[in-house]
Amino acid sequence: MRIISGSNKGRIIKTPANLPVRPTTDLAKESLFNILNNHFDFEELDVLDLFAGTGNISYEFASRGAKRIVSVDNNFKCAEFIRKAAQEYGFNKIIAVQRANVFVFLKYPQVPFDLIFADPPYDMEGIETIPDLIFNQKLLKPGGWLILEHSSANKFKDHPLLNQQRNYGRVNFSIFSLDDPAELKEQISDQPDYVSDTDFQQIED
Repeated sequence: MRIISGSNKGRIIKTPANLPVRPTTDLAKESLFNILNNHFDFEELDVLDLFAGTGNISYEFASRGAKRIVSVDNNFKCAEFIRKAAQEYGFNKIIAVQRANVFVFLKYPQVPFDLIFADPPYDMEGIETIPDLIFNQKLLKPGGWLILEHSSANKFKDHPLLNQQRNYGRVNFSIFSLDDPAELKEQISDQPDYVSDTDFQQIED
């Protein structure tokens, strides 16, 4: 597991063996950030990283120059690891760590974010409620995206705010936004994928 681009490009993220995590794979992460790089100015981003685990996604955003990142995880060891790693990598002024139950955290008012990434355990109950919790609390700025990583067992194609899905092997990303689906498809479609088994699917209304 490594940081792919930016100020800490190539840095290996060395995690303790006892962390209860399933980090996003480097291949899936690289392909996702290729999409994001075409849509967002990273230096202007306020990011919320839910179920942050090792902090893998938070470090990638920080390395690419994100303005502010809030990393939320309920596990004490994960939260402490992210704090220590952020200090070591020089991200301590960018990454703020919150040790909290994500479902409780989302019920409290927050300053809106440009991008929210959520990577809950694949077998966690309540995954299907996450998009509505976020949109009901108005946690996204206009034009913002929610990216939810999940297994193929979770189906979101009927959600009214689901615009796109990307599949990288066992990794599934669902992108939710208030953007028009056709416009979002046009913005994303020219971005190359670097994973050969990617299945791109436009979600029809």
